[in-house]
Amino acid sequence: MTNASSRRQFLLGGLVLAGTGALTACTSNPGPAASASGSSLRPTPTPTALGEPTVRRTLTARPLSLDIGGIEAKTWGYVSDTGDAAIEATAGDVLQVDITNELPESTSIHWHGIALHNAADGVPGMTQDPIEPGESFSYVFEVPHGGTYFYHSHTGLQLDRGLHAPLIIRDPQDAEDQDVEWTIVLDDWVDGIQGTPDDELDKLTGMGSGDHNGGMEMGDHNGGMEMGDHNGGMEMGDHNGGMEMGDHGTPDRVLGGDAGDVMYPYYLINGRIPRAHRTFEARPGDKARLRFINSGGDTIFKVALGGHRMTVTHTDGFPVQPWETESIYLSMGERVDVEVILGDGVFPLTALAVGKDDRAFAVIRTAGGQAPRPDVDFPELSSTGLLLSSLKPADRALLPEGTPDREVSIDLGGQMMPYEWSILTDGQSSPATVQEGQRLRMVMRNRTMMPHPMHIHGHTWALPGSGGLRKDTVLLRGGETMIADLIAENPGEWAFHCHNAYHMETGMFSSLRYK
Repeated sequence: MTNASSRRQFLLGGLVLAGTGALTACTSNPGPAASASGSSLRPTPTPTALGEPTVRRTLTARPLSLDIGGIEAKTWGYVSDTGDAAIEATAGDVLQVDITNELPESTSIHWHGIALHNAADGVPGMTQDPIEPGESFSYVFEVPHGGTYFYHSHTGLQLDRGLHAPLIIRDPQDAEDQDVEWTIVLDDWVDGIQGTPDDELDKLTGMGSGDHNGGMEMGDHNGGMEMGDHNGGMEMGDHNGGMEMGDHGTPDRVLGGDAGDVMYPYYLINGRIPRAHRTFEARPGDKARLRFINSGGDTIFKVALGGHRMTVTHTDGFPVQPWETESIYLSMGERVDVEVILGDGVFPLTALAVGKDDRAFAVIRTAGGQAPRPDVDFPELSSTGLLLSSLKPADRALLPEGTPDREVSIDLGGQMMPYEWSILTDGQSSPATVQEGQRLRMVMRNRTMMPHPMHIHGHTWALPGSGGLRKDTVLLRGGETMIADLIAENPGEWAFHCHNAYHMETGMFSSLRYK
């Protein structure tokens, strides 16, 4: 069997750009050496006193032009000294990334899903000052856990302008027995095609957004539809966690017909539109590991591979009990790793943009023959979709057992007209608080008809309703209640928000603050 590392392919399309020279960091080495956390999946606080970096990268954030498939998009992106914006490290490494800002406005970088120390989390106004135009900044942190992650700007709507890239952390406890490995980045694209994400937000806020058939407010803070009990949220279907979707273009009966607010002109896989799709090549019988990342600003994708069933092995970086499925829902900010034994032929890899009557598309090829059309439909695509929060954790990913020391009530609210979204903590527009060492239970209730992917910084939740499944991003469907626990072992103030970029920008943003 071919060594997996020799056949890894990071096919990132236009995001793979020529790098610049070394940059000057504006922060100093944070301190003397400290012991590495190893590969344990127990909650491990990242020390603020770190050893010498083992992985160093330099980035420049700047305006650029991307070819997304015969179409030039004037946008913003990261340019790397290696020529590849994707970053790879191993659990326990100390990573140093020096960034220079050549954009016309301030920026930052958030390391999505990594339980790092607070000062490196990349939230301007909370964990750091903004990186102003012409300035440089150095992020130095330990990566305590393996998994599929990504990094992106946490300033305004810059994520939706292309300021994101994969961050792959190797886990020494993973088998690494695959023949090929592909990182699959899903994205929705408007920037430089028909204006900018800020233009789209202006339409939503300035024109009342019209009637999108969803997102309407459901009662006041004490009202709203209550679906599911206190212990786990809405139960829909079997362990696969969903109901049949129906044909492409019909409203999704799991997530509803209005899963997002922006109708993008294009949906991409690894930086390419469907008619100029990427092709992933392997041999019949190869075992492939696919690392999916939804980097989109406003789109939930339903992913399927024609002629194959996928075995889910990890979600949000943490291992799960293997589960076989034909299709998967992936909300903004979520990641999932699957394994597939590839057949003999040419197969469509499709990501439906849920509720938007469009799709992203690529091809996996193990033999000669004509590639399928981008609009091809196939049985796996219309199958019952897997919701990632319905998975069960692997034993090595479990948090220590315990009774919550504190419980907070989180209510998600908002509406389309006017376009405003909110998070209330115990009925107040204020941060949730916790003391170091406590086990905190967050009872999240979605009081709207729209789905919201909720993301916590600096921690991973354990979901009691799914046997303690570890996730840092969870999708709450309209009216759904979900319980999420965490152990407060990483002091600081940590952002907590919807990962729909437009909802976050208009108020669905709060924090978890250590007392």
